[in-house]
Amino acid sequence: MTYCVALLVDEGLVLASDTRTNAGVDQVGIFPKMHHFEVRGERMITLLTAGNLAITQLVLNRLREAVKRDDGAHLNNVESLFDAASLVGDEVRFAFERDAEHLKNHNADFHASIIVAGQIKGERPRLLNVYSAGNFIESSIETPYFQIGETKYGKPIIDRIIKHNTDMMDAVKCALISFDSTIRSNISVAPPIDLLLYRKDSFHGDCHQRITENDAYYSLIRKGWSEGLRSVFQQLPNPDWC
Repeated sequence: MTYCVALLVDEGLVLASDTRTNAGVDQVGIFPKMHHFEVRGERMITLLTAGNLAITQLVLNRLREAVKRDDGAHLNNVESLFDAASLVGDEVRFAFERDAEHLKNHNADFHASIIVAGQIKGERPRLLNVYSAGNFIESSIETPYFQIGETKYGKPIIDRIIKHNTDMMDAVKCALISFDSTIRSNISVAPPIDLLLYRKDSFHGDCHQRITENDAYYSLIRKGWSEGLRSVFQQLPNPDWC
């Protein structure tokens, strides 16, 4: 399992993903789930992936090979994020046609979720979510975020905090608290966490941080959030039902 979250605010994008793909008593797999396609000064596109690792790696490899061949539409030359998401969806469908029946024969489901985030010159920053069928939706002012993977534990804080006009640093704190809530409740999600801040119209993804469990700021946020919750809980009145 995995957890990825993408937040779109007026200042830009906050993207985060864990790196765990397997969990067990004696088996843990670590693979990045954040992947960048960039033409500096012209576009920055980041993909966050969840689901069957073999499927998402196939999709990513084919997208990168298309960029190398440069003989048709690819992520470094499409005109819009909508077109980028369409390319990703096409590759998900290719993977389904190639592998879905084989997976079914082994009692495995075809599952892949990919968030497409970024900005191409001439557009505002955009955020789209590609499903296993290759279709996709775009975020809105009312719902300026997407989650994929193990989403339920980290969702409440996002729903309470994130609006389209949320300050970017507040969005960073919210993303990290969302991860802490998920990690506390699900062993299949764990650090390191890849975190990317993309500022509108910068057209580069230079503000990237890999956050380990011992990262000083992450530890501070986790401690402050836990202590704050306990303090607020203790201040709540008792019921007077009986």
